[in-house]
Amino acid sequence: MAAPQKGGDYRGFILLSILLGTRRGAWAGHILYSVPEETDKGSFVGNIAKDLGLEPRELAERGARIVSTGRTQLFALNLRSGSLVTADRIDREELCAQSARCLVNFNILMDKMNLYPIEVEIIDINDNAPRFLMKEMTVKITENTAPGVRYPLNEARDPDVGTNSIQSYQLNSNQHFSLVVQTGDDGAKYPELVLERVLDREEEAVHHLLLTASDGGNPPRSETARIQVTVVDVNDHAPVFSLPQYQVSVPENMPVGTILLTVHAVDLDEGLNGEVTYSFRKITQKILQIFQLNPHTGELSTLEGLDYEVSNYYEMEVQAQDGPGSMTRAKVMITILDVNDNTPEVTVTSVSNLIPEDTPLGTVVALFYLQDRDSGENGEVTCTISENLPFKLERSIDNYYRLVTAKNLDREKLSVYNITLKATDGGTPPRSSETHISMNVADTNDNPPAFPQSSYSVYIPENNPRGASIFSVTAHDPDSQENAHVTYSLSEDTLQGASLSSYVSINSDTGILYALHSFDYELFRDLQLRVTAQDRGDPPLSSNVTLSIFVLDQNDNAPEILYPTLPIDGSTGVELAPRFAESGYLVTKVVAVDRDSGQNAWLSYRLLKASEPGLFEVGLHTGEVRTARALLDRDALKQSLVVAVQDHGQPPLSATVTLTVAVADSIPDILADLGSLEPTADPNASGLTLYLVVAVAAVSCVFLAFVIVLLALRLRRWHASRLLQAAGGGLLGAPASASQFVGVDGVRAFLQTYSHEVSLTAGSQGSHVIFPQPNYADMLISLETCEKKDPLSIDFHECKDEAENIQQAPPNTDWRFSQAQRPGTSGSQNGDETGTWPNNQFDTEMLQAMILASASEAADGSSTLGGGAGTMGLSARYGPQFTLQHVPDYRQNVYIPGSNATLTNAAGKRDGKAPAGGNGSKKKSGKKEKK
Repeated sequence: MAAPQKGGDYRGFILLSILLGTRRGAWAGHILYSVPEETDKGSFVGNIAKDLGLEPRELAERGARIVSTGRTQLFALNLRSGSLVTADRIDREELCAQSARCLVNFNILMDKMNLYPIEVEIIDINDNAPRFLMKEMTVKITENTAPGVRYPLNEARDPDVGTNSIQSYQLNSNQHFSLVVQTGDDGAKYPELVLERVLDREEEAVHHLLLTASDGGNPPRSETARIQVTVVDVNDHAPVFSLPQYQVSVPENMPVGTILLTVHAVDLDEGLNGEVTYSFRKITQKILQIFQLNPHTGELSTLEGLDYEVSNYYEMEVQAQDGPGSMTRAKVMITILDVNDNTPEVTVTSVSNLIPEDTPLGTVVALFYLQDRDSGENGEVTCTISENLPFKLERSIDNYYRLVTAKNLDREKLSVYNITLKATDGGTPPRSSETHISMNVADTNDNPPAFPQSSYSVYIPENNPRGASIFSVTAHDPDSQENAHVTYSLSEDTLQGASLSSYVSINSDTGILYALHSFDYELFRDLQLRVTAQDRGDPPLSSNVTLSIFVLDQNDNAPEILYPTLPIDGSTGVELAPRFAESGYLVTKVVAVDRDSGQNAWLSYRLLKASEPGLFEVGLHTGEVRTARALLDRDALKQSLVVAVQDHGQPPLSATVTLTVAVADSIPDILADLGSLEPTADPNASGLTLYLVVAVAAVSCVFLAFVIVLLALRLRRWHASRLLQAAGGGLLGAPASASQFVGVDGVRAFLQTYSHEVSLTAGSQGSHVIFPQPNYADMLISLETCEKKDPLSIDFHECKDEAENIQQAPPNTDWRFSQAQRPGTSGSQNGDETGTWPNNQFDTEMLQAMILASASEAADGSSTLGGGAGTMGLSARYGPQFTLQHVPDYRQNVYIPGSNATLTNAAGKRDGKAPAGGNGSKKKSGKKEKK
């Protein structure tokens, strides 16, 4: 079964090569086997070991395996018996289609680098029956057609070849037709229907025939198709094609839907007899999926993309038929032109990933295969590698290449070689692909670890955190793996009686040094260490390096202010400035020192905050506080300055001091001026205040009129309800909800809703009126809680007390007004922290009246403003939680001319609380006493 082609006794040559330790790149002969298709998996094909002159065990010892470029592995190698067997079922028609001879080529690879070509011929068997593309055929014949006219029929297709293909056609016996079989140039047989007798449509309009196709296999297979012959009226002209055959060549990258050619036939008849339609005649199902023919125009176009690698030639027949059925046929041949649309492929068959440094020249390190599916120049592939590599390419058999060493290898120069195999075809433009192979060079421990420098100097600022990394040393070992694994250690030494290991430690794997203590520049300024690096080779190699650590000073001390010193009691010192000091007058000087040195001790001064900007300036480097301009009468007598002292460290540190500058010629003048400060009366502000007071009075009058009208309506309704009760014999009055809304309590709620705050500022350029949002839930007091029969005889004291018990929540002691938020007629800018009484006579008298009225209503609890006792109506704005304990009690500061008495908190005394303390009366002096 095997037919090896040998040029001599090759077995002795192989044995001699093995004994001498040489390798052959390829075997000169070819081994040919044959096997029928459709054999079972594992069927015997041939004895490879015997034909190669080897024992079966030698195949396994030499690593024999099949190397195939095909997509499917058809054969397998049995290393135990040394025979070649089938790996799967083989279908010859699928593998080689209609080729007369079907050969499968592959190679046997042994010793990783030796190839032996093998060829296996697949023998065809009769496993396919003939198949008609159309099981029913229709033939139209006119009734006046003369005998002897032939009509082509659709032939059957048989994928088998040789005698297993179609050999004969048979027609069932009849009186009018016979069958003639024609043989084409390619050996295919074409059946033709021959008219033997003139047809008579009136006698028989349709004839039914059976056509049988048989192959020459053993046993033979056959297929039958039905023929329907329709007799039509006379049609004396048949369509005629313009060409007997049509040829066209198109590239394989034609877009889908492109018209390849147009067939044209002419029929001289008129009307229906002259209408020509086109259709395929000799065609396979595969061609029907690729091409389409327009039945009216004869345009042949593509349905799918063409691929030269799948098929480079298509042949088909088209027929033209007129209305009655006369037809003619023409052949269409389409040639597909190859386009360079496939990239070359590199398949690595064998590669050595690890190469010793002492590998001899000419050693094969890789074996790979080149392939390009294109044909001609487009399929010619050349392979190249990168330059300056210690390797070269050698061509083996077929398209196999070997990569061999061309120079001595040195792992210390280059430990890994990344080799790029570039395959380029001969197309225009050329296409190429790259495959990367990585090869490692084995190492020996011949290099000790080496530091980049002979010594290192490290500068560390003092106060460094404990455990922080301060430096990193790295030693490089050009060896690899364990030979290049470096460990680090510190030599033993002492500093100030303590071991260096208590100050600094090193990570044995990374070489990172860590500070075990926070260094202090004042204690020591430098350390001397010796670091040892050692690899893990056998024997191990090591090297040393000196490391000097220098401690740097750090800006860790803030400036310390020596003058002015802060008094022990917490108050600020007072500096004196004359009333009429000119610009540049030296008021005082801020003196500060910094315990750091160098740039960290350079100090600069700046004015951080001033009660009156632009009046004073501070020397940047001297700290001298001088007047920036001349003092004026409008300048305040008491000036507050905040001076900042900052060093130039990174980051900078600073300190501040607060200076109080009094504008006076002497200390007694300071005390007199501070006690007689009065707001300056501004005519414009006084006029605006007058307008606001008039507006408030007008609104109050309108409000009073509204209250009177509302009371009158309430009395009228109450009178009407009494009349209805008398007339109805105990009929109830209006609903409680109505009385709750429009009663006296409703008036109180209305008053609370529209309560407003008037802020009259005598010392500013304007005043403002604020209308707060209503808070009905906190102000309405239900009449249902009072339980009174007469709406006009409600005890407001009792109702108010009940409302307080239900709604009044304890005040939040964390919420207080600052001096800038305290209500008053003259604002907070003109009073001191104790709530000094305003100096404007009009404001004083009006505020006295308001406070007296509020104090009275707080005492008897009958306030109509709905705020509750002691609230001065402020709960309408701030809610029920707000009471007079949140604001300063001005009643204790009310000054009555000619008397030393002050108002006291009646409500507070009634509740058992002492009046709010204040030192406003203590500071009444100067012009206030004169008033």
